[in-house]
Amino acid sequence: MSDQNIYVKKFISYLTVKDYAEETLEKRELSLNRFINWCTDRDITDFKLITRPVLESYQRHLYYLRKQNGQPLSMATQRAHLSAIRSFFKWLARDNHILYNPAAELELPKRQQKLPRAILSIEDVQLLLSLPDTSTPQGIRDRAILETLYSTGIRRRELSLLKVQDVDFKAGTVFIKHAKGGYERLLPIGATALKWIDNYLYDIRPLFVIGPDDHILFLTDYGEPFIKTRLSFLVKKYLKKADINKEGAAHLLRHAMATHMLDNGANLRHVQEMLGHQQLNTTQVYTRVAIRKLKEVHANTHPIA
Repeated sequence: MSDQNIYVKKFISYLTVKDYAEETLEKRELSLNRFINWCTDRDITDFKLITRPVLESYQRHLYYLRKQNGQPLSMATQRAHLSAIRSFFKWLARDNHILYNPAAELELPKRQQKLPRAILSIEDVQLLLSLPDTSTPQGIRDRAILETLYSTGIRRRELSLLKVQDVDFKAGTVFIKHAKGGYERLLPIGATALKWIDNYLYDIRPLFVIGPDDHILFLTDYGEPFIKTRLSFLVKKYLKKADINKEGAAHLLRHAMATHMLDNGANLRHVQEMLGHQQLNTTQVYTRVAIRKLKEVHANTHPIA
């Protein structure tokens, strides 16, 4: 293992202790290894030799790089790669592995605020929620999962890590311990979702427990937590059954929750808190698709509407 790879391993270990999400750790390590390979191809084998012009050259490399399908890397992907490098060199300088930080003034691509690719209507969601066969244990579990995703808008990873004790039936809340960025948040959850969780928790979940019980709320048929791919597969199965041909899976219910709440008059900051966004402008993208109220005002007030 090269010295560069050793430093990357130490950096990832540092982030692990800081309680970064496993997915984040994997992505940062991948980005840094990609950068090391680029450096090695150019005979740059010592981080002390890396200057700001070298980093800017790598930034141009990412900009002109093409994927196998001929498409460029998205600005979000380029930004993620460069952000990993910038935080890595900050750590190297702080711990005196290098004399100065060449990435300190590296400008990242502007963050793009894209509209969600697809938004489920309320009718779409109602159909989707009705599809699990609740005469079976799997159907009751799946219904509880779909209801929870739509009621709270939580991410796939957040749902997969929920524990039984994170749901407070009396208070009508769910506690998210493993939110993106390491933040915690307490969210309201609707009565309908709680009803289905209750049906699942006491009558069905014991059927899925295999071996020691670590109290993960939602379990697969094999007694395991729902890793993100399995959860996506579950949601896609019902989307296909509903003949809803829209790209996405669990995130569609997150987008739907945010859009429907805004459509019905929710305050933008309240939706921001539900989604766990650290910046309000990240949530504002939903105001561009949640236009039902605006259309009503337009119809009622525009002189020739």
